[in-house]
Amino acid sequence: MAVLLASDVHKSFGPRRILKGVDLRVDAGEHIGLVGVNGGGKSTLLKMLTGRMESDHGTVHVKGRMALLDQDPHFEGERVADVMRQSVAWHTALRENYERLVADGRLEEAEPLQSQLDTVGWEIDHRIDAVLDRVRAPTQDRAVAPLSGGERRRVALASVLLQQPDILLLDEPTNHLDPDVAEWLESWIAGFRGAVVLVTHDRYLLEASAERIVEIDQGVAVSYQGSYGDYLVQRAERHARLEQARERQLSLIAREAAWAARSPSARTTKQKARLDRLDNLKASVPVLAKRSYSFAFETGVAKGSTLLEVHGLTKAFPDKPLFADLDFTVRPGDRWAILGPNGAGKSTLLKVLLGLETPDRGEVLRSGRLKVGLLDQARSGLVDDDTVLWAAGDGREHLDIGEQTIHVASFLERFAFDRSMFEQKVAALSGGERARLLLARLMLSGANLLVLDEPTNDLDLLTLRTLEEALLGFDGGVLVVTHDRAFVDRVATEVLGFEGEGHVQIYADRSQLVTAQRARLARAAEAAQATSQPVLTEALPSRPRTESKRLSFKEQKELESLPRQIEDTESQIEALESRLSDPATYRDHADEVGAWTSRLEELQGELEGHYARWEELEARAS
Repeated sequence: MAVLLASDVHKSFGPRRILKGVDLRVDAGEHIGLVGVNGGGKSTLLKMLTGRMESDHGTVHVKGRMALLDQDPHFEGERVADVMRQSVAWHTALRENYERLVADGRLEEAEPLQSQLDTVGWEIDHRIDAVLDRVRAPTQDRAVAPLSGGERRRVALASVLLQQPDILLLDEPTNHLDPDVAEWLESWIAGFRGAVVLVTHDRYLLEASAERIVEIDQGVAVSYQGSYGDYLVQRAERHARLEQARERQLSLIAREAAWAARSPSARTTKQKARLDRLDNLKASVPVLAKRSYSFAFETGVAKGSTLLEVHGLTKAFPDKPLFADLDFTVRPGDRWAILGPNGAGKSTLLKVLLGLETPDRGEVLRSGRLKVGLLDQARSGLVDDDTVLWAAGDGREHLDIGEQTIHVASFLERFAFDRSMFEQKVAALSGGERARLLLARLMLSGANLLVLDEPTNDLDLLTLRTLEEALLGFDGGVLVVTHDRAFVDRVATEVLGFEGEGHVQIYADRSQLVTAQRARLARAAEAAQATSQPVLTEALPSRPRTESKRLSFKEQKELESLPRQIEDTESQIEALESRLSDPATYRDHADEVGAWTSRLEELQGELEGHYARWEELEARAS
């Protein structure tokens, strides 16, 4: 049964046509990945599905409640608590309706509402705190206005997860999320029973979450059944068939054109139909998207030389150590991934390495031939009033790339900028288009050390894969801060892992870092168990005791159901702990360990909540 149906949706911005007749059907419980090039209309389509933006033509029918995680969220209310209250308004309404029916003696009508409350929980406050904690969002007492972009995104993510919609639309949900939170989100989506439409550049999330991929291709929607990996194969097959059809059409046109040119006397009324057929054939040749482009970062720097040396580097804020006694060297061909939670000091390290901040202790030795190319999180370096054509070449018509000289228009076409966009203002570019233009300019800089701060944010999958290929062939050094797990796994040759309290460890790859993190968590869990201290209880603060009073009907039912819930939760915890303590798990099911670990943490929090609620109700019932 369809819960969302979009038919023949069109949208243009000025002369630029974005969507040219999109059809999209989403069935109940279906999880769909929405992909396509930057600026191709993915975010625009999501906004039109929710009614936040009007289409030029077409219809959208929605059955059920819908929630959208926008890339640029806007909140009503002064504090995070206000945003959360709006998110759980459905729960407040459900309880109020139930209590009204019970008070009126309409118990049969109240019974299905009681069943819903038994399923979702009678109390919602502990869930709000748990979700905020799990996505590392600011606490409820924080003011909304001064929040950073990343903090706002995490508050918005918590908000949509709490809304319990029938249809969940997620636009780049893993932006600004630490890898372990992204893994938790994977497991959350997998267990979500409603429909999901997911726009993301996180290929691990896409592969784990989507059962069908819909690509916005030249303004229309093309559906591919299966996961992201299935989509890649099917898409290649489809484009091969299109190319074959195009070649056949071109051959037929060539034969028709040769006939028409050879015999002018044949152009009689009798042959008019054949000439009309020639015109129709010319018009029918499919225009394949110009989406094959490449980056080429070449420096000619000598192998074996040193670009950057770090000795004893130390930096701390008054209340927080960031890194201490850090030593490493960057040589041509090295690609260092700098990983760690938000706020750990990764961007500060980049500033120290670039000479923008002074370390507390230690030194950074830079090669005399060092030339740095920087892509920062703010995507700075572009002037909003410049046109795309001007920005690409700083006003020059011809550009020198290696030993070649090419026109700036041809250069832009390599980066999938259509000629219709050349006179467009930089301010009108999408986040991904802006990043692509900056990467194009970076290619021209001749840098031998690339410093990339969250380079994958807002990139479409094609640009992302192409950037990876370019970095794999880059003969200089790379320092990259990123939360993109697939990007790190494919590109990095070394990893700097921020582990807290000023400790930064060097690892061979991300998997080695993850293994070390899990070992630390296991040791912490064992220590907590030995001292009878609960683990990870900060996400679920104990509920204050209320004044003793007689239990209501619904509370009595809740009390009766709690022992069963506690028993079920303990059984699930025991099963997961047994699985995670088995060494074979890490050998045979390594891809699932992250989701199982996150689920174990979630269950431990739920169990504590069940016990706290049981003790409260028991005390009042006695």
